[in-house]
Amino acid sequence: MKYTYTNKEKLKSKILIDQLFTEGQSVSAFPLRLVYLSTTFDENIRAKTGVSVSKRHFKSAVDRNRIKRLLRESYRLHKAEFFNNLTTQYAFMVLYIGKEEPTFTQIETNMKRLFEKFFNKISEA
Repeated sequence: MKYTYTNKEKLKSKILIDQLFTEGQSVSAFPLRLVYLSTTFDENIRAKTGVSVSKRHFKSAVDRNRIKRLLRESYRLHKAEFFNNLTTQYAFMVLYIGKEEPTFTQIETNMKRLFEKFFNKISEA
């Protein structure tokens, strides 16, 4: 898996996002929360991912967009090591639930913990 985050890998479908939040399961590694749902796509990709930051905690769009850029970059850098052995297709939504602006290293370490928890949870099922 390449270190890219193309348009095909982005979660954009309103129907799929609604289904994700109603039927999906979640894992948390504060200040991140991952909501996931096993699904199928027409494309030959393993996961579609979206990121979200609460407007309640970050009023300024500049702050929200910066955190979303950090989340996407951390996902892009670490998806290869986690998703190479994934057999099912998943839809993911990564939510930032903290109240302070994070640094990239904080996001990166928590993203690794989040995906480790995710793999522990799906291996149990």
